[in-house]
Formats: sequence, C-alpha cells, structure tokens
Amino acid sequence: MNEETNKAETPVLRKQANWEGLYFYQKSNVLYQLTFAFTRRFLTRGDRTIDQMVQAARSGKQNIVEGSADGVTSMEMELKLLNVARSSIKELKEDYEDYLTSRHLTRWATGHDRYDGMLKFCRKHNSIDDYQPYFERWTAEEMANIALTLCHMVDKMMTTYQKQLETEFITEGGIKERMTAARLGYRTNQREEIARLKQELEQAYRRIAELEERLKGLKG
Repeated sequence: MNEETNKAETPVLRKQANWEGLYFYQKSNVLYQLTFAFTRRFLTRGDRTIDQMVQAARSGKQNIVEGSADGVTSMEMELKLLNVARSSIKELKEDYEDYLTSRHLTRWATGHDRYDGMLKFCRKHNSIDDYQPYFERWTAEEMANIALTLCHMVDKMMTTYQKQLETEFITEGGIKERMTAARLGYRTNQREEIARLKQELEQAYRRIAELEERLKGLKG
C-alpha cells in the first residue's frame, strides 16, 4: 500500500478522548469537590477567596472536558483549553499554599512523617469516592496538603498528555491537513478505479477480437 492510498484512510474528525478515563481528569474532579468542602469548612462566609478557589478548581476540571470535546475538530483548541486548565490548577495551588503560609500551618515535604503516606494515597486513588469520606474528618492542614499534592500530580500528568498531543499534531496535522489528506485519498481512489476499469475494458476488447478471429476460422 503506497503513501497516497494511506491518505485515503485518513479520518477527517479525530476520535474524542475518553476524558472520564483520564487520571488527571479524575483527580481534577476530586480537587473540585475537595475544594468546595474545604472552603465551606475553613474559610469565613463572604471571603472572596472562596469563589476564587472554587472557580479555579471548576475551571481546571471543565476545561479538560471541553478540550476533549473540541479536540474532535480542533487539536489546537484542545491544547489551548488544556493550557487554561493547567493555569487554573496552578492558581488553585497558589491559594492553598497561601492558606498554609498565612495561618502558619506546615507544608508537608520530603522528610515529613506524613509525606510518604499522603503521596502513596494520592497516587493510588483517583475516584472521588476514595476521598469524600475524609472531607469532614481531615484538618485544614491535611486537606490543604492533599490538595497541593493533587495539584502537582494533575499538572504533571497534563504536561505529559499535552506533549503526546503536540507530537500527534506534528505528525498528523490539524483538521485542515486531515481534510486535505482525505480529499487527496478520495481522488487517488477515483484514479485507481478508472485505471482498473480501463484495463478491464481493454481486456474485454482483446477477448472479443480473439473470438471474432476464431469465428472467421470456423466459417472458412
């Protein structure tokens, strides 16, 4: 199969990603629900930070969904929306860090006696059902550190995913390139079909000529 024939098989629309199955989406959903519970429990009603944090968490989650949907027709738009999602997650990360700093709470890092356990828990669990039972039990310090760990994991996973999309875009192009490839493939198929029919017609003419010669011989 030659390169032009391969173009005939190029789909114009990309298959939509199963965003619900993406680990970074699942963790971003946990971040949203956790942030909603965190702001309700530990921030004073009327504090503008509540809306900022909840909206940042929601933006992270929603732009992953919208990016996956728009990616069917525009990989460029998917990449842009994923960048928006990452920016929102980074904004949320800053808010949690500010919360810990302003209240003189501890940011768990390597060497802290809770760090390894927290890291293992967040790596293993992606479902909201694994976190929600703790929303009313964790302290502010615990919830904030869990959230920061999830922010870091989501950003790292999304960075890897974006690099994969960028490689796909370079090798396969966007929708304009796929439409061109599809049109070229269609025209190639037409030319090949016409050539095949011409060959069959020529063979039929030769066969008729042979039969006519045999008929003349029988009559003679």
